[in-house]
Amino acid sequence: MGMSDKRYQTFEEFWPFYVREHSKKATRTMHFIGTSGALAAVAGAVLGRKPWLLLAAPISGYGFAWVSHFFIENNKPASFKYPLWSLAADFKMWSKMLGGSMDEEVARILAAEAAAESAAQPAAEQATPAEAVNGAASHVS
Repeated sequence: MGMSDKRYQTFEEFWPFYVREHSKKATRTMHFIGTSGALAAVAGAVLGRKPWLLLAAPISGYGFAWVSHFFIENNKPASFKYPLWSLAADFKMWSKMLGGSMDEEVARILAAEAAAESAAQPAAEQATPAEAVNGAASHVS
């Protein structure tokens, strides 16, 4: 389901979508670099009392992220439709990357999605032969 097909009501619903939109490790790495740069800019602004450094935070954060979406992941950044949840999810992803658990999270979510699709597929395949039989029977009479 694409970003425009569903409106997420909770962060818990949004998180698997966000992870799928960041399925390539290079995309996640670019986000990590950009978010780290943004955090460094904010820290430098506060600790160094240089408020102009705050301008670098969104440039670093969004710059790396958007480049990765357009040129690596080939999708549209979730921040266009879900700006606050995307920001929260970016920090969650950043912390999971820092802790070394983000690759496992991606694998878990992609596996759960594949299992759900696989579970739905046999039901559709079972209906198809029945439809074929019913369709053929209706043509016989």
